[in-house]
Amino acid sequence: MGGRTKLGAFIITLSVGLLGLAAYIGLTHRDSVVELAVDPSRLLIATAVVVLLGFCWICIVVSSHKLLRPVSVSAVGRLAGSAFVGLLCFGIAVPTTVAAQTVMAQRDLVGNVFQSEGNSKSATRPKVNKKDPWANTPRLNILLLGADDGVGREGTRTDTVMVASIDTKTGDTKLISLSRNFMRMPFPEDSPLHKFYPTGFWDPDLGNVEQSEFYLDAMYRNIPLAHPHVLGPSDNEGADVLKVSVGEAMGLKIDYYMQVNLQGFEQIIDALGGITVNINYKVPIGGDYKGPGSADDILPSRYLQPGPNQHLNGHDGLWFARGRYGLSDPSRQERQRCTIHAIVNSANPSALVTKYQQIASASKKLLRTDIPQEILPAFIDLGMKVKNANVSNVDLDKSKNFPSGKNPNYEAMREIVKNALETKTKPVASTPSSTPTKKPGSTKATTKPPAGGTENLKDACAYHPVNP
Repeated sequence: MGGRTKLGAFIITLSVGLLGLAAYIGLTHRDSVVELAVDPSRLLIATAVVVLLGFCWICIVVSSHKLLRPVSVSAVGRLAGSAFVGLLCFGIAVPTTVAAQTVMAQRDLVGNVFQSEGNSKSATRPKVNKKDPWANTPRLNILLLGADDGVGREGTRTDTVMVASIDTKTGDTKLISLSRNFMRMPFPEDSPLHKFYPTGFWDPDLGNVEQSEFYLDAMYRNIPLAHPHVLGPSDNEGADVLKVSVGEAMGLKIDYYMQVNLQGFEQIIDALGGITVNINYKVPIGGDYKGPGSADDILPSRYLQPGPNQHLNGHDGLWFARGRYGLSDPSRQERQRCTIHAIVNSANPSALVTKYQQIASASKKLLRTDIPQEILPAFIDLGMKVKNANVSNVDLDKSKNFPSGKNPNYEAMREIVKNALETKTKPVASTPSSTPTKKPGSTKATTKPPAGGTENLKDACAYHPVNP
């Protein structure tokens, strides 16, 4: 319109070409996009490019306005034209700023949570081929830790300990939950810790009694205090200790760990817009059960009521996973698995796009891991497989193998895990195990899959209410 036909054609052609190139790369070179998304230096360049493109478009709008503005226009016309140009510039600046902030949030997340191999220390992290990390890894075993360092705690205890064993070809995942009160957690004979605890993590001098300072959930804190740097240089000695011991107990080689601070866990759920779960029995919020006959019980502030498709915010989602007043550890473990399942289902594209800055901000405060930056693209691809694959639970047969935590049968559990990972067992639906810890008036019915079998989490987390 202003007579600059060649310049206008060039700008439009360039813009359309850049959009087409971006679409082509996104559709046909996903690996390249993923590599960009987890490389802090490339993300910084991407931020600069986004800001530069936005600035260029603002310059084009302003220049076009000057070129087309009539000389004889009235003051009202000039004001209206300037307002329209300002509105267009604002319309460009807002999405540009949001895009730049999102890219920088991703860079901040990657830099804070995932350290490069050269800038981090781990005594147990495997050496892998960066170009094809899963070439010699048919199953990837990740230790999932929920650390509870809330008020009244001395140090950190890992009240939640799970192993996610992922088939690197299909993404099919088996979840194995360990009870927090396991004693005598073993160590491999070639581990430096075996000489200190040849019969497992416990104190034989105290006799065959419950020893809370030798529970699984106390290992993260107590072993590094008693034997600092025993495994070698590490940024997280407690996690390395648990990787070695849990791997020996389950007969697995644990590759990496992911640790979540449970006190801030609700931020992740809120950032995702909440989670939707089926609640099959009343779940307490708060409360502290001191034992049979104790008058010092702290009653729950309220209960999450049973019902299908309950949408929970971060606070209630955290207590759905943690609540245990009058309930058993196995019931809590099952709810924790269902919470993970719900979070995976909540991480849909619309939530990730619209709330990514919140998710990234919450994640960098809550997560610790020894997964190096260099293999993040492979992890993201694997995560996409997991989202669309089967996720199931391995039953370790509590009634036979750990009726109490004093002397668990790790050999039998290793056999169960081996069978579950090697065979494709037909999923078995179950109801949550929610027998109370000797609390009167709260007994629940329990249905379990056969020992060594697996239960699909879609079935296990379905709505099948249990009468109190």
